[in-house]
Amino acid sequence: MSHYSHYFIDDPNLEDDFRSFPYFYRDLAFQFTSNSGVFSPGHVDAGTDLLIKNLPPLQGSLLDLACGYGPIGIVLGKAYDLSVTMADVNPRALRCAEINCKNNDVKANILSSDCFENIPDKFDAITLNPPIHAGKDVVYRMFEQTPAHLNPGGAFYTVLLEKHGAKSAHRKLEELFENCETLYHKKGVYVFCCRN
Repeated sequence: MSHYSHYFIDDPNLEDDFRSFPYFYRDLAFQFTSNSGVFSPGHVDAGTDLLIKNLPPLQGSLLDLACGYGPIGIVLGKAYDLSVTMADVNPRALRCAEINCKNNDVKANILSSDCFENIPDKFDAITLNPPIHAGKDVVYRMFEQTPAHLNPGGAFYTVLLEKHGAKSAHRKLEELFENCETLYHKKGVYVFCCRN
């Protein structure tokens, strides 16, 4: 198993390696804690950063799907005063998300869920930095289940790299949604906004 796949499972043999680090969005400062076995430990990865910074202003309810230690939901929840739900399949990530919500004074409903398995609600916005190394089937399952979880007028935002199949993923999203627009494209990174 590659080290990449660890963040989509709960590996009880991993030793804890908690790391704290800052993140800045507009005039807001955040402090995040990550752990071993969680995606992008020790820093907010470039894809997540680009997704956050290329979104339009949001309102209402937000689902941060595959939230990891929670940077997307926490930053957007604080910036736009949203009702935030965060979900991930990895218990280590969810424990970090709880810590990070508390440390950044953001209230969120934090759920353990494999894709949408434990998520009955609908949302005004859903964000996803896909767990690429969990495999295309998992990522596409997330795409396929997303439209049913959006409120009327809601939007799905996702970030994908060209080297991870962004172009084929875009075609898939165009099949699933009535409208799929590119909010950002530079150096092989795409941020998509999809609506029905």
